[in-house]
Amino acid sequence: MSRTVPRSFYARDTREVARNLLGKILSCRTPEGMAKGRIVETEAYYGDKDPPSHACRGKTPRSKIMWGRPGVTYVYFVYGIHYMLNVVTEEEGTPGAVLIRALVPVESIELMKKRRKTQNIKNLTSSPGKLTQALGITTRDNGVDLVGSHLWVEEGRSEKFDIVSTERIGIKVGKKPKLRFYIT
Repeated sequence: MSRTVPRSFYARDTREVARNLLGKILSCRTPEGMAKGRIVETEAYYGDKDPPSHACRGKTPRSKIMWGRPGVTYVYFVYGIHYMLNVVTEEEGTPGAVLIRALVPVESIELMKKRRKTQNIKNLTSSPGKLTQALGITTRDNGVDLVGSHLWVEEGRSEKFDIVSTERIGIKVGKKPKLRFYIT
């Protein structure tokens, strides 16, 4: 069994956490069963000087979690159809979060297919909205502690891979910094 990532992993610079999450295993236990996927794409979001960040406009009822304890989930609903899973980063009091953009399914692929209503394995967890649906993650999981709950990140197996850094996608402002990371 792989070891859970410790809180100190998340209490660092958001860009570094986004890069270092690649290759780790996101695990979610629900009443329907366990589902796991290898993290293969992330995006970093900083605070008040990062225009696409929810923290840019200051603390709101939705975004205040980004100033909280590192290693906690920030899950929100977007476009009336998708849940987005973020991991709170930085030291408490400094806003930051990493959006988990894509996974490669590792465990309970049949359960993921059922939840996603597709047999196409490449379409199960290839975007933020798809991966939350496949793993059964909703806004009920907002504020969940990744260091001791039904939702956690495991170290995974040690392996070498190349990481590509690009501009973030799906946003109108703040694209320039290369804060999107993925495994080639």
